[in-house]
This record gives sequence, structure tokens and C-alpha cells, in this order.
Amino acid sequence: MQGEAKYKTDSLGKIALQKFLKNKLAVIGAIIIILIIASAIIVPWITEYNPDKQDLLNQLSPPSKEHLLGTDDLGRDVFSRLLYGSRVSLSVGFLAVAGMMIIGTVIGAIAGYFGGIFDSVLMRFVDVIISFPQIFLLITLIAVLQPSLNTLIIVFALFSWTSTARLVRGEFLSLRNREFVLAARTMGIRTWKIIFSHILPNAMGPVIVSATLQIGYVILAESTLSYLGLGVQPPTPSWGNMLQSAQDYNIMLNAWWYPLFPGFMILITILSFNFVGDGLRDALDPKVRK
Repeated sequence: MQGEAKYKTDSLGKIALQKFLKNKLAVIGAIIIILIIASAIIVPWITEYNPDKQDLLNQLSPPSKEHLLGTDDLGRDVFSRLLYGSRVSLSVGFLAVAGMMIIGTVIGAIAGYFGGIFDSVLMRFVDVIISFPQIFLLITLIAVLQPSLNTLIIVFALFSWTSTARLVRGEFLSLRNREFVLAARTMGIRTWKIIFSHILPNAMGPVIVSATLQIGYVILAESTLSYLGLGVQPPTPSWGNMLQSAQDYNIMLNAWWYPLFPGFMILITILSFNFVGDGLRDALDPKVRK
């Protein structure tokens, strides 16, 4: 039986992988994400320029052999700042979404499994948070607190988990009375082990898809807040605050490379995560696989 279960799991995994690989946009998105992550890791070996070093004699220099993507209004290398900025934007995306998934999964699992008063109280709490316009809530909290990388991650994690909670709750409601759950209860297995070892693994497909899509959303939100001056603060580079410093009309008109490349990185990264999320959704959905 154990061998059959392992074989079935392996087969489903292979089917999902094959389905994902057939989605060209998802594969392209995954390759782009891998390249961005890899370049963020090895950036000290890619460029010799310090992202914070100013060179006022080379302000707004166009792309050249010395500066592949030109320089900004303070003479800093745009290529270097773009790669170091990817570290910041990706860190916010991955860490904030990890926190969102943990909080949302725990609350959704408790509400969906126990039901009753637990479900009512927790879901009303979710409704209260959802009732506030999220972007305005984030702006208000970050404005009150000191804008920083850590503040962004914490605020996103604490106030953007509601969709995950609802998703996990729905999965648990559909799974809690299945035969394998009833068998686990009959065998006297502890409640928390049933929740996290038996039900949760079967509910992870939609959660993984949601997490992938949420990363793109958080990166966009971080860029927006940084553009407004409420996100990552200079001189630390991020794609959002690079756009902020390039918003001057004369810069946009005469130094096109400065706003273009950060904007392009935001666009291509968000699209890539969305493509991967769509590919995972199709690959992990049994109805689509059939």
C-alpha cells in the first residue's frame, strides 16, 4: 500500500510537471525568475560598481561600455543599482508572502477544520480587515511607522493574508469529512497532526498558486510605496525608489534609460510570476489535467 501511494504521488507529480512544461509562457516566466534571482545573488561578480557610489562628473550619462545602462542623476551606475535593487524587491516579495502564507494558512485551517464559533469569529475578523481599502491601510501604517525594508515586510505579512485564509478555509471545509480524515480520527491521531499532516498537504495546490501570484502583487505594491517615498529609503536601491528619483520631467525626456530600465524590470518580473502562477494553477488542477 505504501509503495502504491508513493507511486501514485510520483505519477501525479510527473503529470503536473509535464503539464507545466507544456505551458510555454509559464516556462518562460520561470526562466526569467531564475535568471533574476541568480543575478541578484551573484551581482558582486557581475558588476564592479558600488550602487551607492556617486560620480557627479558622469551625471545622466547614456548607456556605454563603461556603464551598460547609463548613470542616474547622481552619477551612480544604473545597471549596478538595478541588480542590487532586485535583491530588495525580491526580498520583500518572498519574505512578506511567506509571512502571509503562514498566518493565512493557520487561521484558515483552524476556521475550516473546527467550524462553528471558531469559523464565525475568525471569518468576521477577516471581513473587518478586508473592509479597509488595503493600499490605503498599508500607506497609513507605513507612514505612521518608520519607512524601511523591515517595516514593509512586517506590514505586508500582517495585513495581506486574508485571501489566503479564505482559500485555505474553503479547502479544509471540502476535505475535513473525507474518508482519510475520518479514518485518522478513528485511529486516535491528534487533531493538530490531522490538520497539518493529513489535510494541509492535500490543500497546498491552491495555496502554492496563490503564493506565486501574491509575490508579484507585493513587488508591485513595494515599488508603488517606494515611488511615493513610503517604502525602501535611499540610498538603498529598489526599483520603486529608482523610479521616484527619475520622475523629473527633464530626466524622463533627456535621460530615457533612467526610468525605462527599473520600470521594465518591475513589468517583466510581475508578468513572470503571473505566468508561473497560471501555469501552476493549470498543472495542479485535477480537472485541467484530465
